This record gives sequence, C-alpha cells and structure tokens, in this order.
Amino acid sequence: MIKRMADRLHLGNYKSAPDVMLTQSTPIDNPSVIHSPLSEKRGSISTQRTSSSDATRTTSFSSGDISTPLILAQRRVTRPKGSYCLADFVVHRTLGTGSFGRVHLAQSKHNLRFYAIKVLSKERVVKMKQVEHTNNERHMLSAVQHPFIINLWGTFQDTGNLYMVMDFIHGGELFTLLRRSKRFPDPVAKFYAAEVALALHYLHGLDIIYRDLKPENILLNHDGHIKVADFGFAKECANTAWTLCGTPDYLAPEIVNQQRYNKSVDWYALGVLIFEMLAGVPPFHQPDGNHGALYEKVLMGPSYIRWPAEFNVLATDLIMKLMESDPSKRYGNLKNASRDVFYHNWFKEVNWDMLQNRQITAPYIPHITGEGDASAFDVYPEDNAVSTYGLSSPDPYGYEFPSFEYTYKGV
Repeated sequence: MIKRMADRLHLGNYKSAPDVMLTQSTPIDNPSVIHSPLSEKRGSISTQRTSSSDATRTTSFSSGDISTPLILAQRRVTRPKGSYCLADFVVHRTLGTGSFGRVHLAQSKHNLRFYAIKVLSKERVVKMKQVEHTNNERHMLSAVQHPFIINLWGTFQDTGNLYMVMDFIHGGELFTLLRRSKRFPDPVAKFYAAEVALALHYLHGLDIIYRDLKPENILLNHDGHIKVADFGFAKECANTAWTLCGTPDYLAPEIVNQQRYNKSVDWYALGVLIFEMLAGVPPFHQPDGNHGALYEKVLMGPSYIRWPAEFNVLATDLIMKLMESDPSKRYGNLKNASRDVFYHNWFKEVNWDMLQNRQITAPYIPHITGEGDASAFDVYPEDNAVSTYGLSSPDPYGYEFPSFEYTYKGV
C-alpha cells in the first residue's frame, strides 16, 4: 500500500538557546548562506480524488470557555474587492514559479502600490485537474482577513489565464531564512510557530482546513512577522475530508493511509514545522527523496523520530503531542481544541495578545531598500512570459472559473 501511495504522490526536502519572554524575541544574527541538507524547495502534491465534508459543524469554544479574546473563533469577514485588469499594472520580475504559472511583482498605475500577481494558465489548471483547488483558493482568500494571512485584493481572467492580485510581502519565504540560518534557536522557532498557530486557529474557527503548511508557504513581511500564503489546497471543511494533497514531509498518517481526516492534520503539520525549524530538516526527511520510505516512517509515528540531543524538552513534548498518530489523541483535536496548543508549557512565555497585535519585535527584520525591493526572492528566467498575457485566444475553459471576472483590456 505504501508503494502505491508513493507512486501516486511522487513529484516529477544545535543547540537550543535559552527560553526568553516573547515580548522581545531573540534575533537571528546575520544569517549566512549555508549548504543545508535540505536546500531544494518542495512541491505540493494532489491526487485526482475528490474531497468531501459533511454538514456537521465541529465543536468550538464559546466566549465563556477562555478569557483571552484572541483564542476565540473569529467571524468570517467580507473585505471589499477591487475590479482589476492587466492594464491597471506594470508587471515586473517573477517572484516564483509553479506547475500552473508564476507570481509576478507588479505596480499599480493608480495608487503606485506594489502587489504580487499570481498568474495561472487555465489550460494547465484544467489538464492537471486542479479546477476545484483553484476556485477554492479564491473563495478561501476572499473569506479571511487576519494579521498573519496574506490579503487577496481581487481576481480576474482573460482568455488564457487567471489572475489573483495579492499583497507583495517583501521579506521572502521563511524557507529561505531557515536554509540560510541552517536551524533556528528555540525562541526564534517559538516565535514563528506561535504566529502560525494563531493563523491556523483563525482558519479553523471559520471551518477552513489549510492542508499545505510548510516553510515555503510562510512569507516574512517587512516587519518580520509572518504571512501564510498559497491557499491552493485550503478547503471549507465542517467535519471531514479525504483529498490526498499536501507536501510529503508534512502529511499526517491518516492522509497517508487514505482515510478521512479533519482539521487536526494542520496541527500535525505544525509539529513537523516546529521540528524542522529546530533541527533544519523535517522529522522523517529522506535525503534520497524516497517517498515510500518516508511514508513508512510517518506511519510508524513520532516515537521513531531520531531526536537531536540538544532539543528543548518542552518543544519535544509539544511536537510529540501534535504529531500523535491517532487523531483522536492529537493536540488541537481534543475536547479543549486549540486551547491545548496555546496553553502548552513551551508557549508559556508568549503574550498572545501582544503577538496577535504585532507588538512583539520579530527576531529577523528583512533588509528592505524600497517598496518594490524583491531582493529576498530567488531570480527566475522570465522566458518572455509577460508578453503572452492578455492575448486574444480561444477560451474553452473560462466557464470553469465563474468567480474570476472577465476583463478585455491588454497589458
């Protein structure tokens, strides 16, 4: 069964500092480029299997359960979206590439602000059977607004492509910072993990399951605080789903076993993220890229992890509880839900209200020379891609994306 899973999901990767109060985070001093055992960005995977959820809403906290307001589930918001077209922007360099297209830095001709525009080929999205995920991404990002989640300002399409106008996040990916730093001191990993936990809690309160947590999908804002990005696999999920999607290193055992799962797979992924930030590699990392061996280890559970001797004992305890193989015993999925995570002793120094309000200085502040500075991002071949946008062509797939507004102006 594991070999079948590997075939289906295959893609064609210290010493702890003393705990400090997270009202003043430990900085990362001059992270230098280091050849890490995991230097290549990891692609996400998805099978063609459809997902499902039932209408039964999971139990959430009432206002009487917890005194601090940030722990309470937050209401869905509707943020006004603009109507855009390519002619509204000057499209600059590529910030990232993927299977369906690329992300560009762009500047509005009207307010002169910089944005990130995600451009997806409709033909590729349809042929790779990712229509549902693409429409879900737009729907999910339109429904959320949180300090640690990227903002979507508008979407549109032409005959060949879909366009999503989002915040430009200057500091690049947490993945890049982690690879340059090799691994994070305990207080630094705690800072980023705490902000991710707040974002996950917010999403789960809206019955949204994220499903693709990893350092590559966590961006660093100009002030060093995080922005969770890439909602391609996010889904409204009141109870359970069964889509096989995510990143192999971060898949929970129930996903590997092709079983139904719930929002607790995001808490499992948080455990993997904490381990990777502290150790430099994920807990079941396979340097040879053998996904079959990786999934075998995932199913054996966290008791088979080779723990670095210097790991903080409280961090180890939380990771074990988040990566619990049995979802019914996993932190974040018990009677107290996310409360167990927030109140764990590894987070005891965290002032959650100050963190939510971004009143705690981040451990690393990106060096930004200007509003359009994209130096934190890798350089990609441009391949004359911009010249192909907005061209008139047959449009057999436009009906698949009804929420993307049509615009007929060129670049």
